[in-house]
Amino acid sequence: MRFSCDVSDLNASLSIVSRALAVRSPKPILEGILLESCEEGLRLTCTDLALGIETVIPATFIDEGRIVLPGKLLCEVVRKLPGGQVEFNISDRLQTTIRCASSRTTIMGLDPVEYPELPEVQGPEFEMEQGTLRDMIGRTMFAIAVDESRPILTGCLMEITKDEMRVVALDGFRLAMRKENIAGPEKEVSAVVGGKVLGDIAKTLADSEEKVSLCFSRSHVKLVIGHTNIVARLLEGEFIRYRQILPDEWQTRVTVERSALWSAIDRASLIAREGKSNLVCFRIDGETLDVTSNSETGDVEEKILVLTEGKDLTIAFNVRYITDVLKALSDDQICMRFNSNVSPCVICPTEGDGYLYLVLPVRVFNS
Repeated sequence: MRFSCDVSDLNASLSIVSRALAVRSPKPILEGILLESCEEGLRLTCTDLALGIETVIPATFIDEGRIVLPGKLLCEVVRKLPGGQVEFNISDRLQTTIRCASSRTTIMGLDPVEYPELPEVQGPEFEMEQGTLRDMIGRTMFAIAVDESRPILTGCLMEITKDEMRVVALDGFRLAMRKENIAGPEKEVSAVVGGKVLGDIAKTLADSEEKVSLCFSRSHVKLVIGHTNIVARLLEGEFIRYRQILPDEWQTRVTVERSALWSAIDRASLIAREGKSNLVCFRIDGETLDVTSNSETGDVEEKILVLTEGKDLTIAFNVRYITDVLKALSDDQICMRFNSNVSPCVICPTEGDGYLYLVLPVRVFNS
């Protein structure tokens, strides 16, 4: 096998496929990247069996073939090459010589016969903007569970109908949901994609209006982004029926400037994190929201003007859970809905229903 290609093209493609590179795998072949000739040029493939990525770049072949090269080493070698064209020459014994300008590197390859093929995915298929999908993932996956005792919660639920898509994550203490109107498939889809895999997918998506194609089977999801294919294994099991835990009524409704609330909580967190409970307390009194925290080190009180409907209320939260939600928002104003000091707080837009975040409070006996 012998071919040449542009260094920048190769480096960019390696940075994409290496997101699926296995680390310390019991199957050493999975720690490699498959390079093979195809009609379009050079195809690079990487998989850890949970996630597989392949992409194609232009290349000129003198001799066609395929080889598996050590993934981490190959990425580092190519990253440090000078610009221009790079030539690969693979011998019958899988010894690979890489030449670029005055640089020469030799790497021993692996027999590609044992390298697994990416699964075929057939099922409901549709397209959406890359930037929209990236945004939906980025603004929900912070609520994915890290506790492996309930594996299904370590992923995001994707619910897709012919006109709507929802991405939902929850960990038992908070819930994050984003919703977008799309031109979806005729057959409804409900699938759970693992959090680590979703993070890698989001990094591959561009923040643009360019389309990404999604196809779901019972066990996998496939994304097609230009010349790149991503195949991810879905998590098995039944996701929590989250709709049943979303309050449809409220006793107190507060409209607040997001930046003002963020600043107040950010300052209060300096004291809250010094205590054992990491709590921040909200006291709604007419048109004023008091944000307080205290610890053995000291205390903080912040007052914010708000628009209130309903009853006054005092409620406490783990400051990190509220902060995570505010980081995921970009609206100038947000709405917070409450029922009692032991019921979840719902954070949603002042108009529309494009997102919803739910945070469980912490019971405090002097509330």
